[in-house]
Amino acid sequence: MAVGDVRTLRPILQLLVPLILHWIATEMPVSVLVDVTTRALCPGGTSCAEAIYITGLQQTVVGIFKMMMIPMLGQLADEYGRKPLLLLTVSTPIIPFAILAWNDSRGAVYAYVVLRTISQIISAGSILCISVAYAADVIEVDKRSAVFGWITGLFSAAHVLGNIFARFLPEGWIFGVSVTFLLCSTLYMKIFLVETVSATPRQSENSSCSNLVLNVFLERWNSMKGTLNVFGKSSTLKRMSFVSFFYELGMSGITSVLLYYLKSAFGFNKNQFSEILLMVSFGSIFSQILVLPLLNTLMGEKAVLCVGLLASIAYGMLYGLAWAPWVPYLSASFGVIYVLVKPSTYGIISKAAVSSDQGKAQALIAGVESIASFLSPIIMSPLTSWFISSEAPFDFKGFSILVASISMVISFGHACLLYLEKSNKMSPEETRQSGEETAEAPLLAQP
Repeated sequence: MAVGDVRTLRPILQLLVPLILHWIATEMPVSVLVDVTTRALCPGGTSCAEAIYITGLQQTVVGIFKMMMIPMLGQLADEYGRKPLLLLTVSTPIIPFAILAWNDSRGAVYAYVVLRTISQIISAGSILCISVAYAADVIEVDKRSAVFGWITGLFSAAHVLGNIFARFLPEGWIFGVSVTFLLCSTLYMKIFLVETVSATPRQSENSSCSNLVLNVFLERWNSMKGTLNVFGKSSTLKRMSFVSFFYELGMSGITSVLLYYLKSAFGFNKNQFSEILLMVSFGSIFSQILVLPLLNTLMGEKAVLCVGLLASIAYGMLYGLAWAPWVPYLSASFGVIYVLVKPSTYGIISKAAVSSDQGKAQALIAGVESIASFLSPIIMSPLTSWFISSEAPFDFKGFSILVASISMVISFGHACLLYLEKSNKMSPEETRQSGEETAEAPLLAQP
């Protein structure tokens, strides 16, 4: 895909518009949530241990259940179609944000936390995976990586726009505007999004409630075995699971402790963090949308993946070894390159999976990443706390970040051993004709 040539995006424009609205809407409230929760739970206080505890508990619960939810939603998207699952995932934040738009009392905040936790279990990570699977259904194989770069680039752009809206809108308007955007996103998707997958017809049968529940679990179990079978037959997908796991283990570990490390080591405050985040955000938009298509054409997806992983290693090591306040800015500049890891990963997975398994493949890799992002703070948080404290065994505040960088070195090693195989690109209809065992009955009866 040539630079500036957006014609390839035409088949997914009806997907990109609601996604951008959704991403802007979910980013807008982030900057005010701390003030809202602190004011409700600890009136008159500048900090609130209760809010910190609840937030940590929420992240833990979401991380645990997301590991199981993302692969299951990927399976359902392959079986019932992309549109129903996308509608489910993009609509889940509406009620939690509507509660805070209506009332920000202590009870409302608790209700928000519970409902937002459920919302994030369903939608966090799932929206991007199903969107990538949708794009793979309608985009030619050799153009997919460039399109995935556009999707992730627009994701970054939407977050920047969300922060800009939050900066200039009055605090009392933010949740209301966010809910409006979410409703528009859901309605637009409902009206204009075209389904790309034909659901497997369900055989009518009279069953008791207990048999129906048993059949549901058996179907999910058989579907999970089918997903694992897809990976078992593909050396590319197996290798990519290792690449993604170790990359996410290192990168999410660094992200979870970076603020505390920089504050302890260099006294950084919100102004320095804003400068770093905006620099990376604007740079990542440029690199994913404009540079990635050229690099894919010149180097191929494996080479781009390796370059991105090398940049992530440099990013982590420079932060860990930072000896002056300007070094974190140099380290952050590598974020413009390491953001290419995600779209390259999507492209490699997409080429290694047949069209009827796109959702399963993307979602299982995302599930592997969820496991890594759940494990990394458990390791990194106590290690970082130890080395930035006065009780550290030696003076090396960035030691934990350097340790996390080793995980990305392991990921790079697996990427170098990656063998790109092409899947047998059969349509779902051809796959069902070639063997009835590949067709799975749907979970719920179609209306």
